[in-house]
Amino acid sequence: MLSLKEAVLVYLDRSGGLQKLVEDCKPLNETHQIEAVYRFCISVNPSDVIEVDPVLGDRVLCDPLGATALFQSVCFLAIKTLSLVEKIHTESQVNVILKLTHLPPFPEYTLDLCSFPRGHGPMRPVSMEGLAIAMTRVTKYTQGARFLCINDECPCSTGFHHIRVHAPGATESATVRNDFSCVMCSSPLKEDVKFRVLGDKQLVELIHIKALDALSAHQQSSLRYQSVTLFLRDELCNSMRIGRLYRVLGIPAHVQQCSGITWSVEANSVQPWEPEYPHKVSASFQQLLKATAGFRWRFSAVVAHCFGLDVAPPGLYNTLKLSLLLSLVQNRADAKDTFHNLDLLAVTADTLILDRLMTYSLSLARHGIRHQASGEMFASLSRDEHGAGTANIHAGSALLATGGICMLGDLGCYKKERLDAIQSVLESCTVSVFIPGKKYGEDADQQLSFPVHCSFWALTDSTDAPRRSGRADCAILGTAEMGPVPVQLADAFGLVIQCRDVGGEQALLAQTFHTLQQAVQPGKPLYPSCWEFSSQDYQELVAHAQSVQVELSPGAEKIIHGYYMASRRVRKQSGKMSVASVKLLISLAEAHCKLCLRTQVLEEDAVIAVLLCENSVTLKHGASALIIPPNAVFPGDLGDVEGLQRRDETLDELHQNILRFIYTYAPGAGAYITEE
Repeated sequence: MLSLKEAVLVYLDRSGGLQKLVEDCKPLNETHQIEAVYRFCISVNPSDVIEVDPVLGDRVLCDPLGATALFQSVCFLAIKTLSLVEKIHTESQVNVILKLTHLPPFPEYTLDLCSFPRGHGPMRPVSMEGLAIAMTRVTKYTQGARFLCINDECPCSTGFHHIRVHAPGATESATVRNDFSCVMCSSPLKEDVKFRVLGDKQLVELIHIKALDALSAHQQSSLRYQSVTLFLRDELCNSMRIGRLYRVLGIPAHVQQCSGITWSVEANSVQPWEPEYPHKVSASFQQLLKATAGFRWRFSAVVAHCFGLDVAPPGLYNTLKLSLLLSLVQNRADAKDTFHNLDLLAVTADTLILDRLMTYSLSLARHGIRHQASGEMFASLSRDEHGAGTANIHAGSALLATGGICMLGDLGCYKKERLDAIQSVLESCTVSVFIPGKKYGEDADQQLSFPVHCSFWALTDSTDAPRRSGRADCAILGTAEMGPVPVQLADAFGLVIQCRDVGGEQALLAQTFHTLQQAVQPGKPLYPSCWEFSSQDYQELVAHAQSVQVELSPGAEKIIHGYYMASRRVRKQSGKMSVASVKLLISLAEAHCKLCLRTQVLEEDAVIAVLLCENSVTLKHGASALIIPPNAVFPGDLGDVEGLQRRDETLDELHQNILRFIYTYAPGAGAYITEE
């Protein structure tokens, strides 16, 4: 034991732990309040400890409680020898917490949240990754307490001889009870309440990331997933958010409850975590990129044209396909933790095919949740079952989809109250949870807010219009009937796409033939003349495009700014061009640039953004002086090179129309757009 304590002292000296101990003791001398225990956090690097003393390193990794006792003894000796804190009289008053920097990358120190049985073998520190699906509010627990012997003649009736300190896995009753006995005279002990030290505690439910497959478009399996309860204490409280992925280092513990024993983990450190995704671009898309080099509009056109061929034939719903890809690509958080999303509402008379197309697209998202109308969309409450009795907040579909897509499906399945709630979340990007204090053991009610960092996809049946929309006819030129969706909710979505039946009966026959052929001969290529890209190709393309960092070029910025200013002037009476429209324009332009695998947003990206945005505003509020066709982004068939050429010419012409519109209506446009 002496050699191990010497090794602890050497490690603390080399790692700067002794200097940190001196700094941590200074604030304790500035107050006259005396407490039962004083808490010290010590950072421990297992690799460095092993270099100092392999036996000590083994103790840290295999017997964390024993290692803590060694560090506690050395820290107390240092405090008394250096006279750092006069208020500390016994070793029991020094509450040492060892914070591990990492664990060895071996299976013995890794816990797969899918593996069973749990709790078999030594309770050594383990590393685990998972998704936070529920958490409680922060409550108090007892860090340490002082007990005195009731026998006045016993030496333990004064001083700090009997100190109880919380240990991993211990319940509150293990720290504070009324049936403790004196080790000197066996008389009962009584707590000196004024010396009790309280800390913060929070419980989090962590589950394996694969559990989301049951709520997404991925093929479901017969496996069942069970969450693990994490205990976060003191500085770790509020370090996790619902719906985020984390890597947690912790010590498993058996917690005794009144009904039995539960298995939980005392968290030691928490770090955000993201699984590794393939960021390569397949050879097929690289070949397409090479073949379309020199043509401004073609790469994204072919990518959208050949997308989702398992669901719909090429040429149908191309605008929606492109919009879905743009939304997938734009789902990301930047270095400042600002989330960039792209919400999408599709208006159609054929909700079945569009639902399948969205479901297929959802499978390409990193986190894709398909919300069930009967399930909880935002958050729900329950009572904590680990003794605290406080409110346990469970994530709904929107919070589980953090960093990804939440597919709402047909909005006709929702009641008006739920549609109003969706509109509120879309506008504020936050979810509010009301916690009644009386029900959950608090003095006052509380309102908590959680950020919503996901994109919403939804569709509405335009043939359902007369029943619920409140808009009996489309008197304004260009507007579309949106079924049960009010205009305010459509505005909150931002991008609205109308999936028109352009081909009429011929398009219906093409879809029917496609569906029957897929059912009879699944997996057989139906369109040999098309470029062939697998779902894996698209998944890798989306993952790579998400990681591309882009910046706006001056030309693209002028078009976006000019179009916004001109539209505000033209639509001044209706007032339907808000500041959110600028965000939508920039998101669309950046997403199109990423999809084309470029790092600079060019004018062609801004043109696509303007066409999609103008069509969306027209569907909601009517046409403006910028007259563009309803299917401006995909004006015709792209089945051959001539079709791509005609599209290029049409988009070039629309580009000029946008410039004329800006030159005519935007204030001061003549300073940056020439008449030529």
